[in-house]
Amino acid sequence: MADTPPGAAPPPPTAAPVPPPAEGLTKAPRRRVSWVRALVLAVVILFIAGCAVFMVWTLGESLGGEALLIGVIAAVLPVPVLVSCFLWLDRYEPEPLKYLIFCFAWGAFVSTAASLTVNNFAADSFERLNLPTTLTAVLVAPFIEELTKALGPILLLIFRRREFSGITDALVYCGLSAIGFAMVENILYLGGYGYATGVERYGPATGTQQVIAIFIVRILLFGFAHPLFTSMTGVGLGIAARAADRRVRVLAPVAGLLLAMMLHGAWNLLPTLTQATGQPLILLYGFIGVMVPIFFGMVGLAVWLRSWEGRLTERTLPDYVRAGWLTPPEVAALSSLGRRHAARVWAKRVGGDAGLKAMRGYQFAATRLALLRDEMRRGLDRRPVDRERAAAEERHLLQAIAGYRAYFVGRDPQAPVGVWDGHRYHLRFPDGSQRPVDAPDEPVVPIPVVLAPPPPAFPPGYGPPPGWYGVRPPAPWPHTGH
Repeated sequence: MADTPPGAAPPPPTAAPVPPPAEGLTKAPRRRVSWVRALVLAVVILFIAGCAVFMVWTLGESLGGEALLIGVIAAVLPVPVLVSCFLWLDRYEPEPLKYLIFCFAWGAFVSTAASLTVNNFAADSFERLNLPTTLTAVLVAPFIEELTKALGPILLLIFRRREFSGITDALVYCGLSAIGFAMVENILYLGGYGYATGVERYGPATGTQQVIAIFIVRILLFGFAHPLFTSMTGVGLGIAARAADRRVRVLAPVAGLLLAMMLHGAWNLLPTLTQATGQPLILLYGFIGVMVPIFFGMVGLAVWLRSWEGRLTERTLPDYVRAGWLTPPEVAALSSLGRRHAARVWAKRVGGDAGLKAMRGYQFAATRLALLRDEMRRGLDRRPVDRERAAAEERHLLQAIAGYRAYFVGRDPQAPVGVWDGHRYHLRFPDGSQRPVDAPDEPVVPIPVVLAPPPPAFPPGYGPPPGWYGVRPPAPWPHTGH
């Protein structure tokens, strides 16, 4: 990795001028915390806590203490596995923990409280009208459950749009909301319909057997159901988050939510038809012919989207290469998770734990910079205040990248000494000569996976020169227009 001194001056900005960067590494720009925001935050926390208390009291009253405890233990077991699957999708730019917890808690308590209330009211209404209560599962539950599960991520999109970098982030937020919902719903099934019912009829042994049977069916076989339904909404929210057209911002989430409701309703309809007709093949054909293909289709889409942020760095960060902020090999080293892992291994070897930590921060900042640059190109920030905030964040990320680089660049004695001016390399050779070298068409990733032991000392004229990092460019790369 060569240093990047100032290259050619960037073209004049078409947006508002960016103030010169402050000395040193500044903090990320933040929204000013006002009493209104603090009050809203307090109300949201109290609202979720109130819903949690309501659900614990309701389940405790209907199940009893012993059945509630068994249901909680059995329902919590698959949660770490499911959560890990969604976090695995978000390795390029992990989302803030507080927003992940918010979505999970929203689905677990707010969505279940609202859905339980509405579903019970609908079941009582159908019973008074002498209609089968199973209609609730087909006509009511899919709509209220998908709406309430999606409402938490929708609020995040409205008030924290910058936390949605695309469909992958939306899938993570919606998936965690669905996992929280499924966890609490499984408590009702495992503890109530499983253990409590079995104990009431035949004793604890039967209750335990029914818990195991329901666990196998609802969690091991069909545990993907709720995340699959809500992922349809996630696709719509992700499209809206990266769209500049207001019509797309409105219609995409609505379409995704309607698709989630329809898929959920079709899923609930299968056992209803099977029970009404006495034909178990309806459930089998519907599961194998419809749900399984959709599930694997969504898994394939999620895996493909997982690498989208890596490919995005290859498309957007060359702007900063031409401005002299990055080198071509640095961009190439960010393009895949394998190369990023190799870069962390290399940084730890040449810089120790500090180098490893700096490389992780460097990779996160570079990914965020690529996403921010893509937002600028798409014209997502329409208001002047939003454009100014984006410019401030861009400046902070560039300064952060320069600061992180200081921990590992120039520390590897096997890497040639050189600088990048935005157009070509200027390499210093062992004989002391220095020559300009054009960048190859395919940048060579400077992070070898297998390394020979370093030499005991630098050869004469080949060590890192003083002032290796040079002077940074005077201002970030400008906006391309909105």
